Amino acid sequence: MSEQAARKPEALKGAVRPHQPGQAEFRAIVAEDIQWKLFAAFPSGARLAVLVGQPLEQGPYMVRVKVPHGVKLMPHRHPEDRIYTVISGVFYIGFGDEFDAEKLLAYPPGAVIILPGNTSHFHWAKSGEYITQVNAIGPLGLNTSTRKTIRGILQPKLGPVPSSTPKRRSSLLRRTLIWCCSEAILHCS
Repeated sequence: MSEQAARKPEALKGAVRPHQPGQAEFRAIVAEDIQWKLFAAFPSGARLAVLVGQPLEQGPYMVRVKVPHGVKLMPHRHPEDRIYTVISGVFYIGFGDEFDAEKLLAYPPGAVIILPGNTSHFHWAKSGEYITQVNAIGPLGLNTSTRKTIRGILQPKLGPVPSSTPKRRSSLLRRTLIWCCSEAILHCS
C-alpha cells in the first residue's frame, strides 16, 4: 500500500453520517489488488470484481466488469439505476430487447453512462477488451429480455431445459438465473 493510501485524512475525525457496509474505515484499492472472478450469468471469459459493498444486499455497491474481445452480453435489464464509468477499452452499449449491432453506441475510457433501472440493453466487446466500473444501490438484479436469451445464458451451465409448459419453463429459468447471479456474487465478494 502506498504511503498516501496508508494515511487517514484528518477530515475523518469529525462527526459523520452512519457508514455504509465496508466504508467505516479509510482504504484504497489499486488496480493490481483487484480480484477478478468468473460470474455465472456472464458469457465465458467475462469477469466481475466486487470493489465496495455487497451487491446482493440493500445499499451502495461498486463492481468492475471485464469483457474480452469479441464477447457479447445479450439483452438484459437491471432493476436498479446504474452509473457506468469506462475504465479501459471502448464500451459498446445498445438498447432494446433484441441484439442489434446497428444500435451500438461507443464510449471511450473516462466516459460516464447513466442507465435508468429496467432499461433493456446489450454490450459487445467489439474492438477489444473493455473494463467498466458500475456504481449502484443494491440489491443487484439481472433480468434477461427474452426466453431465448435466458436459455442462451443458462443452458451451457445447466444442461437441457426440462420439458414443461413454456410459462413454467420460463419461470424456472428466471429463478435459476437469479440463483446463478447470487452464487456468483457470493463467490466474488
